[in-house]
Formats: sequence, C-alpha cells, structure tokens
Amino acid sequence: MKTVTVFTDGACSGNPGPGGWAAILQYGGAEKVLSGGAADTTNNRMELLGVISALEALKEPCRVELYSDSKYVIDALQKRWVWGWKQRGWIKSDKKPALNRDLWERLLPLVEKHEMVYHWIKGHAETEENNRCDQLAVAESRKYQK
Repeated sequence: MKTVTVFTDGACSGNPGPGGWAAILQYGGAEKVLSGGAADTTNNRMELLGVISALEALKEPCRVELYSDSKYVIDALQKRWVWGWKQRGWIKSDKKPALNRDLWERLLPLVEKHEMVYHWIKGHAETEENNRCDQLAVAESRKYQK
C-alpha cells in the first residue's frame, strides 16, 4: 500500500464570507497541489473541502498521513466523533445538529477507503507545506472578495 502525505488548509475572510481551501499531496518525490474556493462559506467548510479534494484525487486505497491545523476536522475524525453524529442522525452529544453534514457525508466514504493517520499541526508555525496551503487558501478566498 502506498503512503501518501497530505497537507490541507482552509481560509475564510469573515465567517461566513469568501473562502478558500488547499491541499498538497506528496508521494515518492512527486507533489500535487490542489486549491479552490467559494463566495459565501465558512472556515470549517473550507477545511473539510481541502481534505475531501485530496482524498478524491487518490486513485487507489493508500495509507494517508493527513496533516491539518483544523482541530474541528482532526478531532472529529481521530476521536471518531463524526461517526457518533451520524449514528444519532447528525446530532452531536450536546443535542445540537452537527454542522456541514453534506461535506461529512462526502468525506466519510473517502476516509473509509484508506488507512488514515491523523496529525494536528499548529497553524502558521514551522511546517512549510501547511504554510503553503494557507497561502494558497487565502489566495483562493481573495478571488471571491467583492
């Protein structure tokens, strides 16, 4: 099984507001960079779309080392909260509806295809690829600013 390293980030100017996401996939010395955005979105939606887009780009099941500065995404997956939300009809343990159900429903089948290893990293720190993702995501969000 191939091991692919994935870095993702999302950005939003205002929350909600114009947003962007980015992903960098690395395998065997090769690199693929993906990015996109939306006019009216939230930071968490952009974080999720970065991960979704990266996993959708993989052509076969892989071991994925996922690096993100989003506690929302990493904790929901690593601590398996999202599967609890799904089992309860997309209701969180505090009885409030889980947000971004549409994106979680896209992400879960992708996560289940791969052997996932989750890494939370501090944003705007020393991780070069995360900083590149942040720059790309911010640049994408600017395309949607009025």
